[in-house]
Amino acid sequence: MLKGVKGVHHIAISTGRWEEMLAFYRDLLGFTLGDKFEWGPHDPGADVADAVTGLKGSAARAALLKGANLCIELFDFSAPTPRRQSPDRPVCDHGFTHLALDVENIDEVYEALRARGMRFHTHVQTSGGGIRNTYGRDPDGNVIEIQELLNPNDPGRLS
Repeated sequence: MLKGVKGVHHIAISTGRWEEMLAFYRDLLGFTLGDKFEWGPHDPGADVADAVTGLKGSAARAALLKGANLCIELFDFSAPTPRRQSPDRPVCDHGFTHLALDVENIDEVYEALRARGMRFHTHVQTSGGGIRNTYGRDPDGNVIEIQELLNPNDPGRLS
């Protein structure tokens, strides 16, 4: 790892479905709501927000949701007008493809999410190397992988 880089802190998701997305990550997946903030073109610090995002005249509300080892930052931009991506965007398209959540008892997690309306590509699969996983979608169509690493010595295991 490059000297000075400590690891991943958060991923950010822009949404036009603020309440649904907040409920999905907070209430369904169990992330804790941290800081909420907003800005507009006439607010102090708006120039900094525009510079960092590469936008002009931006306005948004945002929330940071804290997980065990990753935060998710939700943005709801009111300016400039955002474009919606296809909720069925294939994972082979360039750009971020998915967020993977490490879980225990994947069958229970899968059934709980499915019962609460999460749409999955398929039921839980067993992959080579002791990984059980599947892909589903959040309310905006972003792909969420749930995975259970069965091998306690798996080099990808977080805990």
